[in-house]
Amino acid sequence: MSQRFGLKGNVALMASNCAGMLDLVALPLWIGVLVAAYHYDSQQAGALVTLFLIGAVCASLSIAPRFKQLNHRLVTSIGYLAAGGCFFIASQTDSFIYLAILHVIAGACASSALSMTHGTIARGENPHRLYAMTGFASGVLGIAFMAVAPTIIDQYGGHTLFIIFGGILTLAALICAFAFPRIKFDQQDLNITQKAPRRKIPANVWYGMIGISVMVVTQAMTFSFMERVARERGFNAQEITVILVGLSLFNLFATVMAGISEKRISTRLVLFLGPIIQVTLANIIMNSSSLPLFGAASIVFVSLIMFTHIFVFGLLAKLDTSGRALAATPAVLMIGAAVGPVLGGTIVKIAGYHGIGIAAVVFGCISVFCFMRIFQSAPLVIKPEQTV
Repeated sequence: MSQRFGLKGNVALMASNCAGMLDLVALPLWIGVLVAAYHYDSQQAGALVTLFLIGAVCASLSIAPRFKQLNHRLVTSIGYLAAGGCFFIASQTDSFIYLAILHVIAGACASSALSMTHGTIARGENPHRLYAMTGFASGVLGIAFMAVAPTIIDQYGGHTLFIIFGGILTLAALICAFAFPRIKFDQQDLNITQKAPRRKIPANVWYGMIGISVMVVTQAMTFSFMERVARERGFNAQEITVILVGLSLFNLFATVMAGISEKRISTRLVLFLGPIIQVTLANIIMNSSSLPLFGAASIVFVSLIMFTHIFVFGLLAKLDTSGRALAATPAVLMIGAAVGPVLGGTIVKIAGYHGIGIAAVVFGCISVFCFMRIFQSAPLVIKPEQTV
């Protein structure tokens, strides 16, 4: 049953999505701080971010199937509060072991909250448009984060990044505690859910989830080392900051365009061209020594995955109206995101930055194949809650 959440509920969903997908905004600074301030090599830095995302994957896989049985507001607010606490503690240590443990716990807590958020959005009246709104909010956060965080980190040290993370997550927890929307399930619906056997999610839905996850691998391994590549090319801190702020500004444009283009642009075309353009941009970022070319590719790069993901999210919401597949999206996305940083770090250590561009070509081919299979597989729709 589709629902409207009102202004207050929509604001809470936007705040929650911003906090839960903080890694999409912060990856280059996160890796950069771990390398420059904590003196880890690229593989170790990538591994810490990967541990955060592994925790996220495990939590989402375990919590998504129980979406209807849980108190969404409680899980969301406690999840973000606990994740914020982990990052506050992380700011007080430079031990790799302690940081690894805290990253895993923080990832699990934040992803539990994000699963509730995505599952709730999927039950909205227009999931495509609502998810575009949350993407717009993430873009606003990205602008503020990239404008402020680098300066704070340079002045007060790398540990302040974790304090900023903790503050964002704690603020989201408070907003969700007061305003997170409640989904209404019919009693008959719940009885059926408890008694009826679960029907498998159709293959075409899985292809969509795998396709976007593989795109996220490319996004994560490229974006993670964007700041490091820029430093090695000799670009100065001011130039890098301008690129990162420009990237966040362009994200706003991309999410707005995705929201208003739902009925104007073919979803099939977006899903076909998205991975191809992503591969092209990744290779420019990893191989270009020209500041204008590097900057232009970097500014567009992240917005591409956000634009494509909004179309994938809207399509999967139509194909699986039960909301189960969308509640599992954090796990699906973060499987890709978890692989990206450590894989990228390993490739850089072995083959250099151009190796990431080669890997991007392979993953791009896989994404195109999966996305095209969405439109060839049947059945196309899971009926609402009777068939949960």
